[in-house]
Amino acid sequence: MSGINAMLEESVVSNSDTPDVSTFVDLTQHEIQALKTRYNLADAHTHQRQSGSQDKIVLQLPEIWYEAEENQQAYFEERFIDAFFRLHKQPTARAMKKTWLSYSASVSTMVAGMYLQQREMSVGLIEPCFDNLVDLLRHMEVPLSPLPEEWLHNPSEIYANLQQLDTDALYLVDPNNPTGTSLLKDGLEGFKEVVRYCKDHNKLLMMDFCFASFALADKNIGRVDIYKLLEESGVTYMALEDTGKTWPVQDAKAAMLTVSEDIKEEVYNIQTAVLLNVSPFVLNMLTRYVEDSIEDDFGSVRDVIIQNRSAAIEAMEGTILEYIEPVVKTSVAWFRIKDENLTATELQAKLFEREVYVLPGTYFFWNQPEKGERFIRIALARRPEIFAFAMRHMREALLSHGK
Repeated sequence: MSGINAMLEESVVSNSDTPDVSTFVDLTQHEIQALKTRYNLADAHTHQRQSGSQDKIVLQLPEIWYEAEENQQAYFEERFIDAFFRLHKQPTARAMKKTWLSYSASVSTMVAGMYLQQREMSVGLIEPCFDNLVDLLRHMEVPLSPLPEEWLHNPSEIYANLQQLDTDALYLVDPNNPTGTSLLKDGLEGFKEVVRYCKDHNKLLMMDFCFASFALADKNIGRVDIYKLLEESGVTYMALEDTGKTWPVQDAKAAMLTVSEDIKEEVYNIQTAVLLNVSPFVLNMLTRYVEDSIEDDFGSVRDVIIQNRSAAIEAMEGTILEYIEPVVKTSVAWFRIKDENLTATELQAKLFEREVYVLPGTYFFWNQPEKGERFIRIALARRPEIFAFAMRHMREALLSHGK
């Protein structure tokens, strides 16, 4: 038995011991089950191996640990934030020094949600999106209305489309998870229209940039200085960034929340009620990974995603799945089910029998889950050798459909 096969045999949990996945109520419950499954293509966290230069960082972990003991917390926070925004080409955010750290994007989203709850604000939330955003806001009893993603496709129509909403805030994800759609596909034109609408109508603009590293890694898209536009416009805003979808650091991650000056004090008081600080060791380690990506121009992140995306597209050729080309090639792939008689829920169950776990589109379409029955999402941040095994199993299952 090969080393990879042996590892997979040892890690698998028998499906006979698992619950009925149809009873799960959110995507995270599916992802928890996927972590116990041989071929986990569910969560978008990073499960690929270290690059050569990243291996050197792992070897330096004792040094990174002891260095974290020798300096003040503020030193590691400032160094990490500086490196992160330098990598992401956000000089305005880098200079403002009003970004607060937390352990995950979910924690930062909770802080934002608590602000909305205190202000009794309603939110127009993009659809589709990862349902964690929906669940967090609903648990805080924030009223939600769907903001269809297609409203943002044509810059000349964005302003008029948004006027159909009657909410206090807009909540967008850019690039969007799972579709890879981005307002930046036309430069700043689309983004400026969203900002103009929010400014004219006194709306809070909330932006989730957790997948923005893939826009940066995409030579055809890149990133512009978003914070310069936000600050100069005078719009009230909250912006979230995250490291969790970028580097293979076994979920030792950090998230960032940056807000406009007019709500800074209120949000800061919520932030400090939730969290004191992020581990200086984690920040010190993450800074090394950020600097490594500056050095290799995102090669270690980009290359594995490109390889696995190509493998997925090739494996699905001639099957019932059609690849949906994204604006930004993030670390997930979105496929449409061409067979109208097969739902995403049914397909997921069929693939699960072969120990391949994908996510159905139903939960992403949080307001109209029936629309999501036409789609599945595949995570790409995986070790290519194992991903290739998963694609082979998946293709066999798809080709056998209907026989």
